[in-house]
Amino acid sequence: MSFSPRVLRRTVAITAAVLAAVVASATPASAQRPAPTTDVRLITLNDFHGNLEPPAGSSGRVTLSDGKTVDAGGAAYLATHVKQLESQVRNSLVFSAGDNIGASPLTSALFHDEPTIDFLNEIGVRASVVGNHELDEGYRELQRMQFGGCHPTDGCQFEKPFKGAKFPILGSNVSFDNGLPALLPFTVEYSGGVPIGVIGATLKDLPTVVTPTAIEGLKFGDEVEAINRTSGWLDRLGIKSQVVLLHQGDNTGAGGPDDCNVAPGPATAIAKSVSASVDAIFTGHSHQQYNCVINDPAGNPRTVIQGASFGRLLSVVDLKIDKKTRDVVRSATVAHNEIVTRDVTPDPAVQKLVDEAKTKSAPIANKQVGTITADLRAAGAPSGESTMGDVIADAQLEGTAANNPQIAITNPGGIRADLNYASSPNGEGDGVVTYGEAFTVQPFSNIMQTITLTGANLKNVLEQQWTPTSTKILQISSTLHYTYSASAPIGSRVSDITVGGAPVDPNGSYRVSVNNFLAAGGDGFTEFTKGTDLAGGPVDLDALVAYLGAHPGIAPPPADRITMVP
Repeated sequence: MSFSPRVLRRTVAITAAVLAAVVASATPASAQRPAPTTDVRLITLNDFHGNLEPPAGSSGRVTLSDGKTVDAGGAAYLATHVKQLESQVRNSLVFSAGDNIGASPLTSALFHDEPTIDFLNEIGVRASVVGNHELDEGYRELQRMQFGGCHPTDGCQFEKPFKGAKFPILGSNVSFDNGLPALLPFTVEYSGGVPIGVIGATLKDLPTVVTPTAIEGLKFGDEVEAINRTSGWLDRLGIKSQVVLLHQGDNTGAGGPDDCNVAPGPATAIAKSVSASVDAIFTGHSHQQYNCVINDPAGNPRTVIQGASFGRLLSVVDLKIDKKTRDVVRSATVAHNEIVTRDVTPDPAVQKLVDEAKTKSAPIANKQVGTITADLRAAGAPSGESTMGDVIADAQLEGTAANNPQIAITNPGGIRADLNYASSPNGEGDGVVTYGEAFTVQPFSNIMQTITLTGANLKNVLEQQWTPTSTKILQISSTLHYTYSASAPIGSRVSDITVGGAPVDPNGSYRVSVNNFLAAGGDGFTEFTKGTDLAGGPVDLDALVAYLGAHPGIAPPPADRITMVP
């Protein structure tokens, strides 16, 4: 991988500007006697994924502590909430914890997410950490998002020219193969008379959730090691107030936006180990809502917070900073997740931006591609099987028919939304599925591939759905059935596998259709890499659209492909 001198010069220039800001921050702004403390509000969104329009269905609702739900999200409403939050505290800064782009609805994705970057610029985002989806189209495209310019293939379709992000995209644990940093590790914001160091770190396991070609030439180091190294630099520069934008998160049980019903996972482990110099940690990636306090290594309380996804929540952390020591008074920190309700006046400038994207994408987005008789849900039954997953797997089996597949398997993380029976606000009618809605469900443009696995390989694939730290239930076509025991040891849970109604022979050969992400071992399903006789197929979205068109009036399939026993 090679990089243009322009990109390298711009990176060096940004680094120099950051260091200059740090040096400048060591000089008091005034000789007057300062107030003993200053208040600074940090406002952070995470996992926005280009949801410029209010998300539909469950993706556009926030669940409260009592189980009730509130409609939430939409860029124009989010912008209004940001302005309201900023008006309450004079010194306010807006950040993002990553996955601003990628896996986006057509309104943003059709233009390579340029409208979303414009939106983030409009609301005044000051820094973002790189998420895994920022790298969906590779490092060069990430650099275009940062510095601007026209797309190398499609040119400038939304604005001419695209100006790029006004904020730095950070990654303290992202380097080139030669060890040199690929992204800025931190930036410094001067607010309320004090400098605040902002460190960015993405998940070290990013290579498992992105296709290998997209991150060729890049390495992703340990999060704690990178954050602590960067925090040490800030300490030596006299930057005592420090926060982390971490694109990694935990999962939760039931609870509201400010509950802390967290199943301790990677974010908790990182929070417990990160330097005590860090005063707050904004997390992302897991699309969960929580507001927790986790003690740092010195035993001091520290906020660890995440605001769901798709712009439904804003994570707000109010810091009180001692103006003499320039450090956060940790005991005075107050945090909450603000619901982006739709009962406020949409921000006019952002609404204009959204309307422009909708108008330009409408001829493609509003085209009817099929019909359904009821909601197809991405969320699974107790077994993990979902109606949306069933339909997608069946579509992929049919879409690769030329390769003579016997079964199709798809990853749950590739299913980004429901297909809702109720008409969208665009008025296409109940039960009508548009291209834009199908795109929102399958936005990655993964390529279908058919490989040959042995029966033993197939069982191993199914066993890899469970690890000590996570569960990912693959979605399967109607030709595959199996049973698993939820209480059996990991590695020995699956039994009674049948293909086409016949028991699987461990030594037999089976043609299996998967997307190229899974074929490369994505999401930890390394057994797929043992497949042989690879044959190519259509883009996954094209397979779904073709299936919807060929089967009008699709009903939710019964959840009978995966049987769960105690």
